[in-house]
Amino acid sequence: MTRTTPPRPLDVEALFPELAAYRGTTTRLHPRPGSPAVSDSSVGGPMLWPVDEPWPVCDEAHGRGRGRRIADIRQERDLLATAWAGGRFSGLTQEQQQLLDELRRTHRNPEAREGDPLPLIALAQLYRRDVPDLPPGPDGCDLLQVFWCPFSTHGPGRYEPLLHLRWRRSAEVGEVLGTPPLPQLVGSDSYVPETCVLHPEQVRTYPFAGVLPEELCARLDAWEEAREAEAERVGDDAGEPVGYQYDLSIPPGWRVGGFASWHRTDPYPMDCPTCKVPMDLLLTIDGSEWDGGSGSWKPLEERDLAPHPFAMPTKVVVGRHGELNVFVCPADPGHPHLWGLQ
Repeated sequence: MTRTTPPRPLDVEALFPELAAYRGTTTRLHPRPGSPAVSDSSVGGPMLWPVDEPWPVCDEAHGRGRGRRIADIRQERDLLATAWAGGRFSGLTQEQQQLLDELRRTHRNPEAREGDPLPLIALAQLYRRDVPDLPPGPDGCDLLQVFWCPFSTHGPGRYEPLLHLRWRRSAEVGEVLGTPPLPQLVGSDSYVPETCVLHPEQVRTYPFAGVLPEELCARLDAWEEAREAEAERVGDDAGEPVGYQYDLSIPPGWRVGGFASWHRTDPYPMDCPTCKVPMDLLLTIDGSEWDGGSGSWKPLEERDLAPHPFAMPTKVVVGRHGELNVFVCPADPGHPHLWGLQ
């Protein structure tokens, strides 16, 4: 099934013609649970990984001897999916609740040592043929593979995620690794993506208001404030007021390319650490496909679905229901990437 973004509630360029100069595109990935193959773009699916190439690992120390088991996480999801069948929570029996409590236990691995390499979790793979806004990879690579560590104690502050990007030319992969290694324990279930197929859709997008010229940003803010005041005056009959940030500029959910949202922090420069060139947004990893503020982006095919549990198909949660933006250098995609949490 395809996923189709509804037309925007109004034509923002008709109101602010200068926005045409900033218009861009982004590819909404629309991940939904399914059974992708190694030849498919996916979230949490099998990787086109050469059998003779070492699987990426994390070798940082972060308490990897304690956490949850992946099999328990998947069984918990199956149990809750049954309870949520039809979009309405039917409750749990006493036996099911006891099982759920057991599945949510943390475990210890006394044999784990901090210096042992920890297999990374396959997060996503994206073929350029499927994703119009995926930038060209280095040396003609047509496939981007994204991994992350299932613990969030990295970096100077010991709270950051660790992402690993691998570009490759898919036609050069021979025998494919059948069963990739998995960590025995993970720090959180939010690092274990549900296996999802993708339904890529390219849509129009505009920059976050705070990075636009000051005069234009001020006019957008004044326009939104006037619409909110009018909605309060009219009352419930007016419905939710249309806003630039939530309805007209940047869609929610997993997407490739376009513009980053800066809704939790002020915008700050994302310059390549190697050549100092301003970086481009590569990928947005979002905990939710839509919410109360961004409901106008809900695909037409899913307009009757409730936010929970359907708006979180990947089961990936970034921060506190936020989004992780991954940036790459436009001059050389082989340069180190950067990320920002919103």
